[in-house]
Amino acid sequence: MARTIVSEARSTDRRPAVPLSTRDRDRLLRHARTALRRAQRAGHPVLAAITVDAPDGLDAMGTITTARRHGEPWSVYGQRDRDGQVLATLGAVVTLEAEGASRFASVARRWSVLAADAACDPGQGVEAEGLVAVGGFAFADDGARAPEWDGFAPASLVVPLLSLAGRAGRVRATVAVRVAPFDDPAGLVASALDRVDAVLAGRPPLLDPDPVARPRVISALPPAHYEQAVASGVRMIREGAFEKIVLAREVQVAGRPVPDPAAVLGVLRDAYDGCAVLAVGRGDRTFIAATPELLVRRAGNRVATLALAGTTGRSSDPAVETHLGEHLLRSAKNREEHAIVVRRIVSRLDDLAIWTTAAPRPEVVKAASAQHLATPIRAHLASSVGVLDLVERLHPTPAVGGFPEPAALPLIPALEGLDRGWYAGPVGWIDAAGDGDFSVALRSALLEPELARCYAGVGVVDGSDPAAELAETETKLQALLPVLSA
Repeated sequence: MARTIVSEARSTDRRPAVPLSTRDRDRLLRHARTALRRAQRAGHPVLAAITVDAPDGLDAMGTITTARRHGEPWSVYGQRDRDGQVLATLGAVVTLEAEGASRFASVARRWSVLAADAACDPGQGVEAEGLVAVGGFAFADDGARAPEWDGFAPASLVVPLLSLAGRAGRVRATVAVRVAPFDDPAGLVASALDRVDAVLAGRPPLLDPDPVARPRVISALPPAHYEQAVASGVRMIREGAFEKIVLAREVQVAGRPVPDPAAVLGVLRDAYDGCAVLAVGRGDRTFIAATPELLVRRAGNRVATLALAGTTGRSSDPAVETHLGEHLLRSAKNREEHAIVVRRIVSRLDDLAIWTTAAPRPEVVKAASAQHLATPIRAHLASSVGVLDLVERLHPTPAVGGFPEPAALPLIPALEGLDRGWYAGPVGWIDAAGDGDFSVALRSALLEPELARCYAGVGVVDGSDPAAELAETETKLQALLPVLSA
């Protein structure tokens, strides 16, 4: 069996990771009683929450991942290169789910009502502090239907019982409860505090450097199937059906128990500075990723996103890596693939913004196991548009779907032969003000107890070579395969 070794740095302190004073506990009860009165007037449940400073040096990700219980929802969303920004959450007091074409609007509307009615502490300016809804969305409106995606709805956000939001060394903890019209606030608060008091400070366990069993790495469908799919996509592009289509494949790691997702996350956090490292745990499955692609970040009226398309490999030899990057910049095929993404994102933001600006030319960025063409894009909104509305407007970009969308997107499932689930979907968080951060879940895997499913895709345009595109998926799979198959 594969083993997970617990880090010696993991805390042996048996005190709660987030010690709450009597005043904190009384404040949560007062908020809960206020929420009860609001719930009775409105006829529906209302949230109550407090937010406090967590102890200095608390490892938010390590604490949540080591404190989670079997089947308990949890999540991590961290970006080390943004001053160590992290949001780690445990439990669920409310779950917002939807499917179909209106899924984004449905969860956004329900979250807006919850946030507006809530009785909670004022924020202190720490990103992602206070009440948040965390989770993600399948790539397709009715995706994640295959049995392996059980627990991951096409749209699924949860309001956590406990969230730890950190940046630049400061961590703020929020404890939330859901109060229905006939609930007992004291009982709800006592139960919530019992769970929070049981959460101890921790750090991620280490992966076993010498597991007893070696896994098998197999393609879910034959590699020749993928090359045929790419060839079909190129043929349809040349016939004028569309300009671009993104096709993905699944590779499985089997033959031994899957490593603890907490240990995998620890490796990804340490290895990939330029990526958003994320995980969403539902039941006995965890969706995990180290993605270089920001879909959208909203802070007030300021919006940031990133066009990312065009890929080449990396090398331990700096001269070779530089050569690969220069070749990528000169590649007509990759530049056109990238330009399609930039034009589409800018056009979608222009309708909402006072101004939108994109860098005049792409740059080469190094992320995970690959180098990419990237163009940062900024906008200033003309009116208050929540981050989920922006997610709906931007997803899927041509970097993960196709262009034009009405022609390309319906053909993806038939050509790929798989249910993408949450692969290439938006994953992130939204706060009570409508600010938030969502990344495109690339370099991702679905971890089951005995099987890991890894996903990677490439953009197909006129001039794409099936063998070269298959090789590009192998390059992208190296972000997670070495961690899961060592």
